[in-house]
Amino acid sequence: MMMRRTIHAALLAVALAAVVAIAYKPAWRGGFLWDDDYYVTKNPLLVVPDGLRRIWFSLDAPSQYFPLTYTTFRIERSIWDLNPAGYHWVNILLHTANALLLWRLLLSLNIRGAFFAAAIFALHPVQVESVAWITERKNVLMAFFFLLTLLAWQRFLADEQQSRWRFYGCALLAYTLALSAKSTACTLPIALMSILWLRREPIDGRRLMQILPFAFLGFATGLLAMWWERYHQGTRGALFALNPIERLLVASRAIWFYLAKLFWPAKLTFIYPQWKIDAHDPFAYVWLFAVVVMGVIIWYAWRRGIRAPGIASLFFAGTLAPVLGFIMLYTFRYTYVADHYQYLACIGPIALAVGSVANVSAKRKSQRLTTSVGIAALSVLAVLTWRQASNYRDIETLWRTTIAKNPECWMAFNNLGIALIEKGDADGAVRNYHQALRFAPRYAEAHYNLATALLTKGNVQDAIAECTIALQLQPHDPDAHIALGNALLTKGDVDLAIEQYTIARQLNPDSADAHYNLGNALHEKGRMDEAAAEYRAALRLNPELMEAHLNLASILWLGKNEREAMEHYESALRFGPHSEKAQINLAWALASAQDESLRDGVRAVELAEQAIRLLGENYPTVLRIVAAAYAQDRQFPPAIDNARRALSLFESEHNLDGASEMRRELALYESGSVYREP
Repeated sequence: MMMRRTIHAALLAVALAAVVAIAYKPAWRGGFLWDDDYYVTKNPLLVVPDGLRRIWFSLDAPSQYFPLTYTTFRIERSIWDLNPAGYHWVNILLHTANALLLWRLLLSLNIRGAFFAAAIFALHPVQVESVAWITERKNVLMAFFFLLTLLAWQRFLADEQQSRWRFYGCALLAYTLALSAKSTACTLPIALMSILWLRREPIDGRRLMQILPFAFLGFATGLLAMWWERYHQGTRGALFALNPIERLLVASRAIWFYLAKLFWPAKLTFIYPQWKIDAHDPFAYVWLFAVVVMGVIIWYAWRRGIRAPGIASLFFAGTLAPVLGFIMLYTFRYTYVADHYQYLACIGPIALAVGSVANVSAKRKSQRLTTSVGIAALSVLAVLTWRQASNYRDIETLWRTTIAKNPECWMAFNNLGIALIEKGDADGAVRNYHQALRFAPRYAEAHYNLATALLTKGNVQDAIAECTIALQLQPHDPDAHIALGNALLTKGDVDLAIEQYTIARQLNPDSADAHYNLGNALHEKGRMDEAAAEYRAALRLNPELMEAHLNLASILWLGKNEREAMEHYESALRFGPHSEKAQINLAWALASAQDESLRDGVRAVELAEQAIRLLGENYPTVLRIVAAAYAQDRQFPPAIDNARRALSLFESEHNLDGASEMRRELALYESGSVYREP
């Protein structure tokens, strides 16, 4: 009998895992979204040698203190680099594991319908945001260790042997890992007490002492998160200055919002419209009144011995508490709610609803009908999850679907503009930035993003004007100074551009962009040593800046530091394998280095031919490099042919210096000699 139950449970687990994987199929090949760049693609902590130390023991994290989450990203970065499929699959597997852990936990607590509750948790479309968005690794990872903590706590309570303390130790360890994945795990002590109430055990002094270490860890982490959010993320100013009454109104409305999305998951979107909170409007208190009424009903039920609704409500509201509005979050500048906030909290209502239906079904002996209805409901949820996950297949789709459901979402318009400018659609980007500013005219980031798009279109003066507005709104924003510096540099005001980049570097010494752009301006001024220092600083912060490697290499090459220059050319090609500039520069270095040990004619030819295929044969400089590469490989006929074509193009362009240099090199190849860098 035990064996049959084990096999049955294993088959159910495999079936659930398979259905979850299929439901999330649209996310398998999904790309990186929104702040995935801060967390993964442009996060220097994932690639620099001292990154692991800085992840755990510094304030360098680009968002909150989530060291375990960043550690997993660092490990994955070393395995599959920037292939998003690997990150998506880890999220899907963690989510599946969480559903199976929840099933095991509910079984141990003797809650009816445990499997169906876990399956609803796994397949509910409100969970898509936490699973399909790579950044929300922190959510699914935290939940994994959160549930492990509860399982270990339950084993500690159920075991009467002295060895039960090992489960207590495991619970503390798992909780520490949960907190290091995401600080909202600080609410776990509420869940520990919920389990005691479900077991109908008194919470006496002994139990409080056992909960105390968890409460201390949670309280300390919560304080750190609040400090970080306020002073490191910048949740200060008028946008976040809600008074206590307004915060209570936000929280009460949010509770009903989350319950509504859980029981009727319609119109789910990435960014919901931000509510207008008016403490003077009597109708604003309807949600608070409804919470009070519900609380009174639950209290009366508790007094009559019906504990399940109270425990489920306590778990739901307690787990949501950090994101309800009592504590200001950075995301509150554009919305007060988000699907991923209730990833764990939804367990309470789901378990309560499923358990209640299962109890009624058992009493009426209608389990077969209930099972059929449950399977149908799970099928509907799986389809809804598939549809919702398809919105996360790429960043442009995400923002377009967000705008379709929230037409006044200025953040979505701004971020769609960023996506469009990256794909080369400057006109589309400008239109979306204007829309963002239509709904949020004091949004400084949209102003300097618009400046970047205008600069791409050649509208330098308009770009400078937009940057000026951005700096009037946020004078201490380093990105706005960088954008203004870029516009000034394009205009030819190199000295003024240097001033703006220097200010940006002072405001944020850890900005690789500030160092890189300052290096470019200094390079243009001919201040090579200073430019090289800035490029090195940028590469310490972000070793994958291909252009910084190229520009530093060119300075080193001119300074006759060929070996180090070659290293940076190689790095540039590694981080930009399809960059024609990286290919031709490395090919030239391999073909013309004075140091014989650095030369490689075969590879130089290979790289030069790749550049020719990408650029065509109308660039005399490229043909010159191809000729030098062939000569280094002792293939003099093609070297001579390419040199003659390069000479002809130089002459047709009236480039006298280029033509003169090309004649000297052609003579070398005709005499059977290779070119050497002077």
